[in-house]
Amino acid sequence: MIKLDCAVIVEGKYDKIKLSNIIDALIIETDGFGIFRDKEKQKLIKRLAQTKGILILTDSDSAGFKIRAFIGGSVPQDRVFHAYIPDIFGKERRKDEPSKEGKLGVEGVSADVIRQALQKAGVLFSENENPHRREITSADMYEYAVSGKPYSKTVRKILLKSLSLPERLSSGSLLKVLNTFITYDEFVEYASRAREQAQKTEEI
Repeated sequence: MIKLDCAVIVEGKYDKIKLSNIIDALIIETDGFGIFRDKEKQKLIKRLAQTKGILILTDSDSAGFKIRAFIGGSVPQDRVFHAYIPDIFGKERRKDEPSKEGKLGVEGVSADVIRQALQKAGVLFSENENPHRREITSADMYEYAVSGKPYSKTVRKILLKSLSLPERLSSGSLLKVLNTFITYDEFVEYASRAREQAQKTEEI
């Protein structure tokens, strides 16, 4: 498993599934051309770029390059890396027919091809940027009612709003995002306030 310091931007859920078996990083899907309309996700990507930098890994077809250009043009150039999948023709296993251009996308190429693309991109690799940093864990999320409690949905909604993050983030993605943006102590502060507000709202 390759640990990346930056967030990785891909087109769809199957790309994310493929990469999740190869890299340890925050992976954000654009939902294809949906990124053009999704202002919240655009804001998140810009914030990730400013905080940790982003790596764009889209398919090598025209659609992939349009998405790459859109995202790449919206963030500072020194905060974005580009990894390119070579033109390999074929068909993904789950599809009945090849893509319009006949090229394999991120989900269809081998792990070795992806590793080579990352190496060529010059992405910074790190086993542990700060070995003494206290990571926010799933147990912390439960303890502060961000997940696993009857009123966690309300707590999470308040927490996301206070951090200017999109509501549609899954719990797994939220955990990685939190570890990117804030420290454990900051999490405790934000989550405690969110829990208190939720308890008043829910009359718990």
